[in-house]
Amino acid sequence: MKRLSLIAIVILAFLAACIPENSSMPTVAPTAAPATPSPTVIPTAIPGALSVDPSIDLGPISPYLYGTNYGPMHAVVLDRMPDVEKAGFTALRFPAGAWSDAIDVQPFQIDMFMNFCKQVGAMPTITVRLLNGKPETAAELVRYTNIEKKYGVVYWSIGNEPNLFASQQRISYDTVTFNPQWRAIALAMKAVDPTIKLMGPETSQWNSSLATTPKDAAGRDWMTEFLKANGDLVDIVTVHRYPMYSPANGPVTVQQLRDDTRTWLAQIDYLNSLVFELTGKHLPQAWTEVNSDPSAAMNNPVSPDSFYNAIWYADVLGQMMQGKVFMVNQWVISQRNGGLGLLFGADIRPTFYVFPLYKNFGSEQVFAASGVPDVDIFAATRPDGTLTLMVINLGDNDQKVPLQVQGRALSSADVWLLDKTHNAESLGAQPFPADGLLTLPAQSATLYVIGK
Repeated sequence: MKRLSLIAIVILAFLAACIPENSSMPTVAPTAAPATPSPTVIPTAIPGALSVDPSIDLGPISPYLYGTNYGPMHAVVLDRMPDVEKAGFTALRFPAGAWSDAIDVQPFQIDMFMNFCKQVGAMPTITVRLLNGKPETAAELVRYTNIEKKYGVVYWSIGNEPNLFASQQRISYDTVTFNPQWRAIALAMKAVDPTIKLMGPETSQWNSSLATTPKDAAGRDWMTEFLKANGDLVDIVTVHRYPMYSPANGPVTVQQLRDDTRTWLAQIDYLNSLVFELTGKHLPQAWTEVNSDPSAAMNNPVSPDSFYNAIWYADVLGQMMQGKVFMVNQWVISQRNGGLGLLFGADIRPTFYVFPLYKNFGSEQVFAASGVPDVDIFAATRPDGTLTLMVINLGDNDQKVPLQVQGRALSSADVWLLDKTHNAESLGAQPFPADGLLTLPAQSATLYVIGK
């Protein structure tokens, strides 16, 4: 996030145990991409209906779309650990946000983080210090983590939102300073463990055009300059995005957040095209901080702690899936002030329940399209052929919509529902209506699991 909290570093007592030295977390290589980028294909919809064709395979879904941020400033209370362990988080970014550039991560913190990842069943990614950081310090952290402890952490980033250093730290810092500093640290890390994958540049507020992406004081584009200087070293291109900002424009409305879901594919496509233009490669993307509002807004109809934020985020994850994004990290798993945390002490915010909902989703994306206003559908199959449908009603009213699934006779489905009265709850096996019309509650995300 944007500003470092002044609260003292909290260390979780229940993380005292360490992973055995030969233990490592599961990782996968980024999905192979086409030789040249092309805009994300929007499935052709049948007007007024939802349509699915399981025979049209759109490729694997990255398992790391369902990530969040975690660090010493974002401890999970002990009573909530059972919920976190079952939620389905697949990637954890550590130490999360501005804290990454305030201190040098210590070995005991790595041990505790790796134990937390093991408890949760999530892949770790680690950020080393950039601001006032040293190559030898970063290299030593890699040595300790992967050589001495053999944790096998693959994905590493360097610094957090360097485009904000000048304004937040009141220092002179621009792309000319950043790019060689990032490179020196990256080379030192790779010298210790050539197998690691480097992520960067972790800039804030990515957008869909050169006119709107972050610039330094001289007007140089942070991403453009980074790719020119370090495109040969970076493996995963990383950005952050918070589309709304309450203090500047007043409380965000439901309609603004609803409309925002249609903006993400353009941002993904622009990043793909820029990367290919400047590097000749199609590098995977990771959106390592994502939420609706970067401020401390809370208790508003669509602030990050609100119910509608959960429906918005469920749809954003579907858009990320459509755009073939490699990793997404929601901001943040737990926070002791403001509305951004999935957890607020022992309280669970509605967006938390998006993760157990997607935990039941398939792994191979198949064709799905919506011709219904304010309704989106995403479809995937499991390895055993089970079909899963995520249907999101962004609208304020219940809707009855026809569903057409090519090659499948629809009799019943196991149903999970996230709406104002159901927290991603299983409704059990439900028959499909004889008239073929699904009833979608207002502002809801419904998962249908259909056997072969």
